Amino acid sequence: MANTKQARKRARQANARNALASSQRSKVRTAIKSVRKAVAAGDKKAAAEIFRKATSVIDSIADKKVIHKNTAARNKSRLAAAIKAMA
Repeated sequence: MANTKQARKRARQANARNALASSQRSKVRTAIKSVRKAVAAGDKKAAAEIFRKATSVIDSIADKKVIHKNTAARNKSRLAAAIKAMA
């Protein structure tokens, strides 16, 4: 329990940051799922376009340090490999 004024403010800020970060992590997961769905559908052109948009989302969230930059790179790499593997 936060007892000092500063600790109460820090707790408030942590809750606000956590809510924002949760929303942003969800946005990343949704972007990844949309690319995977396009790959599963077999439409390479659509998958590439969705991947381009997903890359932008993933990079922006990594820049805000909501997800680690290596996690972002790993996700993008795996999605790119999945698209490349489409024949």
